[in-house]
Amino acid sequence: MLSQKHLLGIKDLTREDLELIFQTADQFKEVINRPIKKVPSLRDITIANVFFENSTRTKLSFELAEKRLSADVINFSSSGSSVKKGETLLDTVNNILSMKVDMIVMRHSSPGAPHFLAKHIDATILNAGDGTHEHPTQAILDTYSIREKLGTVEGKKVVIVGDILHSRVALSNIFALQKLGAEVMVCGPHTLIPKYIKDLGVIVEHDLMKALKWCDVANMLRIQMERQLVKNFPSVREYSQNFGLTKEILESLDKEIVVMHPGPINRGVEITSDVADAENAIILDQVENGVATRMAALYLLAGKKDV
Repeated sequence: MLSQKHLLGIKDLTREDLELIFQTADQFKEVINRPIKKVPSLRDITIANVFFENSTRTKLSFELAEKRLSADVINFSSSGSSVKKGETLLDTVNNILSMKVDMIVMRHSSPGAPHFLAKHIDATILNAGDGTHEHPTQAILDTYSIREKLGTVEGKKVVIVGDILHSRVALSNIFALQKLGAEVMVCGPHTLIPKYIKDLGVIVEHDLMKALKWCDVANMLRIQMERQLVKNFPSVREYSQNFGLTKEILESLDKEIVVMHPGPINRGVEITSDVADAENAIILDQVENGVATRMAALYLLAGKKDV
């Protein structure tokens, strides 16, 4: 059982929580590779996927995880809903809860929205991303994928490259990697590195080659154009020339590193196609592991209730 009733952020979890999720995910990964990919673990639980922001991978991954666990699933999207008519977040969620929903998986553009809900409703909340704050299940699947590929996260050197300033994936990954004993570096243009990020105990580097020579794993982040209110670099082409990962760069290293990407990939910007499709890239493994780790998180959170 997890130490928390909700999964709002990695910051709230202990190392033991993360290890428990990994061990549970190991069992569910075996389940989703069977001919019959379903278990009745959550057959008496109703889960609402409440998404106020666009999503493909995360929404599909959660829905698949819930259905693999035999939960009843309802999907809510803010486009075409009463939110457009002026209904508040709390009223929207309370209306959903009045239909006897046990768990809410929520994505919202405002940092802290899931935390606000957790204080006002009884249902279990799982944060599927809140603005530029946290994306806990992405960090769980990323660290699980590193563990699967390298055997352990402890002692590994991981560099997160790209738009750190606007990335909820970066913050959650930093927390998860540090709790599991990894060394963390962030790399990107000065304008995309938060001013006080060193206070989190990470190394800051602005030279991609130095970062790649240092690391065991490179997690390449997307440039989040939709969140940038000002222009943080002259052009996408210039960003790509300085911080884009190419096959030539990988081959110039005197070691093999693991390449990751949380998606969606902008091919030719932060990563070229031949790198994305290379053997040492575990991008599709991350997607597969996303279902198993989200099954584990949902299963363990449901265990906090009288199921």
